[in-house]
Order: sequence, then structure tokens, then C-alpha cells
Amino acid sequence: MMKIKESKTEQKRDDIIEEFVNKGVYKIDGRQLYELNFYELMKEYITEDESR
Repeated sequence: MMKIKESKTEQKRDDIIEEFVNKGVYKIDGRQLYELNFYELMKEYITEDESR
């Protein structure tokens, strides 16, 4: 089986999803994390970071 190399954007998206899951966040605005695109995840990630 051939392993497909992920792009840096896909890897960063996976990293953000993993961080949210580690914090106990599984949904944003009623949608599962994996349903969100990179832009939506990044927006929420940055907003959460600024609120600290």
C-alpha cells in the first residue's frame, strides 16, 4: 500500500483538530471538527488563543 504524503496545510489542519480534541472540543458551531475547512479551523483557533 502506497502512503500519500500530506501537504503542509493538511498537516496543520490535522494538528489543530488534535489540539481541539485534547481540550475536549469536538464541535464548533454544531459541526464536527473534521467537517470544517482549514480557514474555519484557523479562525476559531486564533480567536480562542486571543481570548486567553
